[in-house]
Amino acid sequence: MLRIIFMGTPDFALPALEAIRNSDHELIAVITQPDRPKGRGKLLTPPPVKVWAEKNQIPVYQPLRVRGNQIFMEQIRSLAPDLIVTAAYGQILPGEFLDIPPLGCINIHASMLPEYRGASPIQQVLLDGRDRTGVSVIYMDIGMDTGDIIYAKELAINPDENAGQLHDRLAHLAGTMISEVLDMFEKGRPEGKPQNSEKATYCSKIEKTMGEIQWSKSAAEINNHIRALTPWPGAFTFVNGKRLKVWKASVREYSTNEKHDPGTVLCADRTNGLIVACGRGILRIKELQVPGGRPMSDLEYLRGNPVAVGIRLGH
Repeated sequence: MLRIIFMGTPDFALPALEAIRNSDHELIAVITQPDRPKGRGKLLTPPPVKVWAEKNQIPVYQPLRVRGNQIFMEQIRSLAPDLIVTAAYGQILPGEFLDIPPLGCINIHASMLPEYRGASPIQQVLLDGRDRTGVSVIYMDIGMDTGDIIYAKELAINPDENAGQLHDRLAHLAGTMISEVLDMFEKGRPEGKPQNSEKATYCSKIEKTMGEIQWSKSAAEINNHIRALTPWPGAFTFVNGKRLKVWKASVREYSTNEKHDPGTVLCADRTNGLIVACGRGILRIKELQVPGGRPMSDLEYLRGNPVAVGIRLGH
């Protein structure tokens, strides 16, 4: 039986955490980020991993920083873990910490490494219009997602899947995979395969400012942008100066021989829906939301909010 410490913060980590708890091994502690202000009221809110740990009566540690925190480091040494498992923890860990467990520290990453190292692999793979992704379990080293690969599994991306939906499927896959990886560790430390750094790609953190739709891009690029930023931070545009969140769209075949400026509304009726010209191609906005309202179909929106053909969306 292995003594395991788990490090993670958001919902993505929960299936793997649950899998460890349900294994034959001992989950001795959970490490997560500190509680943060959240929402309009800025209420101090615990991360999902802490909520899970407290519900399951697992000791929780929330250091502001791991690097340079000798008191915390000694606390973890005193727990004598055999293995540390991380998933979306949110800090780069120093070599001194990685050396604590004799079997090492392993990380669950939502991409087929070495592609999409970094903070937003789920969103970036959709932004890039890829049709496959996956989960990699790697040994941690002092680099960002650079360690040897222990185990990896591919997953096909559905054509209309958004980041939230893909996140949930990858999290479920991660939970299944960590159970298999723990079986490997029962026989000793499994060998990892070095990554080919020449094939590495990186993705940066997703920011709220990325949400506005740039109609000069192609219909396919805009559709991928909407999928990647749904549900958070959300893709949006403006109709007659009013902000409109776009939840779902589709690339459309729409017969017209005329050239239209990007963002021009080509059709807005209860038969064809809300159809917009892009830099290249045509897009239908299929699901949207006005501020303070609920998500609705374009057909439902148009019943109460007529949109004139020929106007341009955006600022």
